[in-house]
Amino acid sequence: MTTQQVNRALFDDVMVPNYNPQQMVPVRGAGSRVWDQDNNEYIDFAGGIAVNALGHCHPELVSVLKEQADTLWHLSNVFTNEPALRLAKKLTDATFADKVFFCNSGAEANEAAFKLVRKYSYDNFGAEKNEIISFKQGFHGRTLFTVSVGGQPKYREGFEPAPGAIEHAEFNNLDSLKALISDKTCGVVLEPTQGEGGVIPGNAEFLKGVRELCDQHNALLVFDEVQTGVGRTGHLYAYMESGVVPDVLTTAKSLGGGFPIGAMLCSDKVAPSLGFGTHGSTYGGNPLACAVAEKVLDIINTPEVLSGVATRNAIFNEELNKLNERFGIFKEVRGSGLLIGAELIEAWHGKAGEFLAAARAEGLMMLVAGPNVLRFAPSLIIPEADIREGMAKLAEAIAKVVEAAEA
Repeated sequence: MTTQQVNRALFDDVMVPNYNPQQMVPVRGAGSRVWDQDNNEYIDFAGGIAVNALGHCHPELVSVLKEQADTLWHLSNVFTNEPALRLAKKLTDATFADKVFFCNSGAEANEAAFKLVRKYSYDNFGAEKNEIISFKQGFHGRTLFTVSVGGQPKYREGFEPAPGAIEHAEFNNLDSLKALISDKTCGVVLEPTQGEGGVIPGNAEFLKGVRELCDQHNALLVFDEVQTGVGRTGHLYAYMESGVVPDVLTTAKSLGGGFPIGAMLCSDKVAPSLGFGTHGSTYGGNPLACAVAEKVLDIINTPEVLSGVATRNAIFNEELNKLNERFGIFKEVRGSGLLIGAELIEAWHGKAGEFLAAARAEGLMMLVAGPNVLRFAPSLIIPEADIREGMAKLAEAIAKVVEAAEA
């Protein structure tokens, strides 16, 4: 039998074409470095899209995963397990939350949150209070419910009819929310910093106003912290910096440091509405995932790591501003902690992917947030020398794109 060569071409043969991955195939990672099948080395500014919060193959995460693998892999939710209980206790001790629901991803965490806000309003106010308001350019996942709540129609196109009773206001525009919210609103959903929608931070006055409007209309406030959570902004969760406390919070990505896990956190006020049999997840609370996430939380929720995010943010901003002085391609550099977006000027709109491809050719992995924004979401403990080396690679990439455009 002929052995199939495992390379990028095999993807096109065997995988559904919803992704279009890069031609290089990564095979090994350590810290903030990655190597492909040809042993080319890359600096990782992408972090698995804000997932690898402690880099690749962090030794303490590897150790705890191996230890748990020799102990217990899976049960079912007919039983609980020690890693899940320890992790839930640490999350509730560290946050506003009293209760936790575990699942496998950010989309699942948001699905649970959206079901909870409707069920809570159904239980306490009746079936007519069922409207959810979220924000344009928001992103909450790829299930039918989460793309409907998300504020980007392109992700819903072709999948209609979508779930109803969902409205979209303008982000950072309190008047826009005021025009939509009513006593029929059961929940308002937002990202403290919109990630996929362009790395747009919510301003403090706006977030406070959303909380007040929710209170006035007996609506629950949901913070989607799938991308901003677990140290990404320099706080364990972004709500802690804003001073605005949600009723429900969703978390995933960095929580597992690369191992799939998601969680919905909520208060005792609302938790009873997800009573026995109302919701579930076969793999939710998996011992392997929870053991790794517990170690991630132990490492990140320390003054050293959290304060280090601000230090690294300053270096990123310094280097990006230097690049802009040289090339003049950025309209704005913005973000929170190590979730950073560099928006291209209008002349370069639609060209973010060109810079991403050029960066890869120079040995740098990075992201985009739509066609107009370069996005950076590296490890929270990326060495400062790696940041500067990566920025030198980005400078080479930008130079080549600009030169090609001028030729």
